[in-house]
Amino acid sequence: MGQKPKENRRRIAFVGLGVMGAAMAGHLARAGHVVTGYDRDPDAGEELNRAASLGAAVVGAEIVITMLPDGEVVAGIAQQLADTLSPGTLFIDTSSAEPWITQSTAALLESHGVRMVDAPVSGAEWGAEAAELVFMVGGADADVAEAQPLFHVMGRSAHHVGPIGAGHVMKSVNNVITAATVVTTAEAMEVGRAWGLDPLAMVDVLDESTGGSWWSATRLRQDVLNGAFADGFKLGLMQKDVRIACELAGRKQLQPEILARTLALWSDAKSDLGPERAVTEMARYAAERIRRGE
Repeated sequence: MGQKPKENRRRIAFVGLGVMGAAMAGHLARAGHVVTGYDRDPDAGEELNRAASLGAAVVGAEIVITMLPDGEVVAGIAQQLADTLSPGTLFIDTSSAEPWITQSTAALLESHGVRMVDAPVSGAEWGAEAAELVFMVGGADADVAEAQPLFHVMGRSAHHVGPIGAGHVMKSVNNVITAATVVTTAEAMEVGRAWGLDPLAMVDVLDESTGGSWWSATRLRQDVLNGAFADGFKLGLMQKDVRIACELAGRKQLQPEILARTLALWSDAKSDLGPERAVTEMARYAAERIRRGE
């Protein structure tokens, strides 16, 4: 999906050229858009047209896209740029962020005449590279409609789920479900292993049964059972998304037991393994915990 007709060229500043951002910006550039990138890491996105500073990156930009670690970082970028961006500029945040921070960031930008859309993604590094990302989008109808052609250059689908901040709510809902699935699958497969079942045989069954999931179909053989543990998505980022989902529940006076337990497990893993470990390491960690009786 990354190769689109070179029409309706837009001037885009892309902030955050890491594992995800560099690939996304590259698709936009190859589609004919005028893309200027910026990242604090001087080695990130070396193959792209990079600016020496954040301010230089946004000069003349009609659209600013961010792919950053969390909402606080995005808010800091927005504060730096609020007086610089031209009124009418569209600010698209594709990061995984706290919805309440996104809403306050949008209010700040709006006070300067800048529009904002939140559009976090599912698909991880492989999805970014293949232009197969799924965008979960929050914002005003007209702003989302303007952003849609860009989403379809960088991904395979985009879903408008509500007003500003709704995209980030959906992202946390999606990821907490995934996080709980990772742990449940790892623990259940460890039970099967203890009774003599071969892990590959179990995955074969799961892939054709009701216990199967995106996780079992795309990560177990590819990054867990082969011992690679090389997934580009970091364990600390998943823990952050689980934490966001639990805080969203608390703000509505909800007390979800499974989500709370999921957060505790992922927080333990983040502490024990470190936030930079591959997210797939959680499967091994969860299995080892139940073998130890924890």
